[in-house]
Amino acid sequence: MKICSWNVNSIRARKELLFEWLEKRNYDIDVLCLQELKVEENKFPFKDFEEKGYNCIVNAQKRYNGVCICSKFPVENVIKGFGDDYFDQQKRVIAGKIKDTYVINLYVPHGDLRGEDKYYYKLDWYEKLYKWLNENFTPDQPIIMVGDFNVALEDIDVYDPQFLKDSIGTMPEERQALKKILDWGFIDTFRYLYPDRQQFTWWDYIGGAIWKNEGMRIDYIFCTKPLVDKLKSVEVDLWPRRRRKPTPSDHAPVIAEFEV
Repeated sequence: MKICSWNVNSIRARKELLFEWLEKRNYDIDVLCLQELKVEENKFPFKDFEEKGYNCIVNAQKRYNGVCICSKFPVENVIKGFGDDYFDQQKRVIAGKIKDTYVINLYVPHGDLRGEDKYYYKLDWYEKLYKWLNENFTPDQPIIMVGDFNVALEDIDVYDPQFLKDSIGTMPEERQALKKILDWGFIDTFRYLYPDRQQFTWWDYIGGAIWKNEGMRIDYIFCTKPLVDKLKSVEVDLWPRRRRKPTPSDHAPVIAEFEV
């Protein structure tokens, strides 16, 4: 199974680039997990994906957020959201069983400066995620959890740790919230294969950051221990982020391959 996680920053704005990427890069992706769709479910381009061989399950809303799983395999036991009215107003969670593996796709809140409402919401959201995992899954199940987590786990995951210290995505309490999720039973697949490699997944649109490699690693593919021995590769493809036309997302896709 080849699985891709990609924050497309609007599926309608990025659809042309996405399909060009699938064709030209020829990764033969089995499962596409996209975040920040920014479109209502009834306006999602289901037919275009079906023509490419994908069946899509979508949890989306107008203008903001939104996640989907597009799979060449059947998707069963679909879960949309946490089952909590407060948190599920924002469409950020979707999960389903593919073969014998659960795939969870997340778009974690961006947050804000310490003390602001969005700062607390982000930390509360992470706590809700932890409780949701405990209520619905166990670490001994084969699970792949992907998405835009809006946290750079370590200093190696940002281009300038001193300049970005204690900023959104690097605050110790944010990192601790994400590490608590990993401690639940997940492994960071990229860091597992490449302990010392610096590789970013997001670059600001401003100032040519992609060309200066001034980025952050905030998009991840995690897996539980039953899948570690089946992990074959993980990579970040900069090709679509470096396009000038069609206009790229500010994120690059992360691709992992498992023998499942």
